[in-house]
Amino acid sequence: MNRIALIGTGLIGGSLGLAIRARHPETEVACFDASGDEAALALARGAATHIAPSAREAASGAELVVLAVPTGAVAEVLREIAPVLAPGTVVTDVASVKGPVVRAAREVLPPQVTFVGGHPMAGAEKGGMAHADALLFENAVYVLTPEAPGEAEGAAQTQGVGYTLPIPPSPFDRCPIPPEALWLVEAAGARAVRMDADRHDAVVASVSHLPQLLAVALVQHAAQTGDDALALAAGGFRDMTRIASSPFGMWGDILGANRDAVLGALDAFARGLGDLRAAVSAGATPDLREAFGQAAGVRDAIPSHSKGFLAPLAEVTLWAEDRVGFLAGVTGALSDAGLNIKDMELLRVREGAGGAFRLAFADGATADAAIGVLRARGLRAERR
Repeated sequence: MNRIALIGTGLIGGSLGLAIRARHPETEVACFDASGDEAALALARGAATHIAPSAREAASGAELVVLAVPTGAVAEVLREIAPVLAPGTVVTDVASVKGPVVRAAREVLPPQVTFVGGHPMAGAEKGGMAHADALLFENAVYVLTPEAPGEAEGAAQTQGVGYTLPIPPSPFDRCPIPPEALWLVEAAGARAVRMDADRHDAVVASVSHLPQLLAVALVQHAAQTGDDALALAAGGFRDMTRIASSPFGMWGDILGANRDAVLGALDAFARGLGDLRAAVSAGATPDLREAFGQAAGVRDAIPSHSKGFLAPLAEVTLWAEDRVGFLAGVTGALSDAGLNIKDMELLRVREGAGGAFRLAFADGATADAAIGVLRARGLRAERR
């Protein structure tokens, strides 16, 4: 890729720029951000090669245009850049809602330009270029929502199809994904999954947008209970409500753009919560036991590394000692053995007593080899 345009250099756009420049330093990255300070920081940190004075000028001559702006601003930016896009240009975005964005692109962009909706499934509590990270998308799911040739508003849609899933061919499987979009996913270090735009919106309403609202509601409820409730809030409560710290700036756009799907998820959740309330009220222990069992089974089946979209990695549980340099010794030993950790998560820790890590590897053979290395160092490690 010779030249790309990066419009928006906040956490997501800035992280994409850093990842692209790290893997493809020869690629020219023209950036624009409505905040001159953010664009200047992107240039200073190496996420871009130069700053354009406008979105239109950034997009002019680019082979790939990445819109990393708030969901509500995508349509406006598309209208601005449409006149300067050369035939064959590929345009993509990173918005958390895909249906409205895909429809706006269909209305605004010339037919010789290809639009591919995109949603990298990664983020952080703090935004802005200052918190951008070249490794933000490493091994993350990156959803792409291409449209079939000639697809029109109201055309029949299929459910999302991931590359690794053995699902029979459907019309959606014929949707072409331009190599430029796949290049972007590779440059980000992520893994591409193809989905229909409206199906994507229904899924993220349930697994992303609804949990955000629930986290806000849980914290509000605890605060109303009293200061002593917050003083007793333990790790489980903090884990469930971590995302309540997310800034409203982006969520206002997301919840507005995906209103219908979010309302549907809220209604379905309210019905399920009502069923649990009725079981508690009636003292229906068998019903509650069944609900707990079903939830545990589903939760345990979720691939922790991929948010449920791709085949799971081979995982190892490592019991950790509470001492300085423990983790460095572990990663160093695995590196010396040529074993690459694909993902890592701290499961639990208690001062003075150690804790446990989840280590993920590409396949079972690598995981077994890692266990051998760790046990040779006198550590407790087992397959999950």
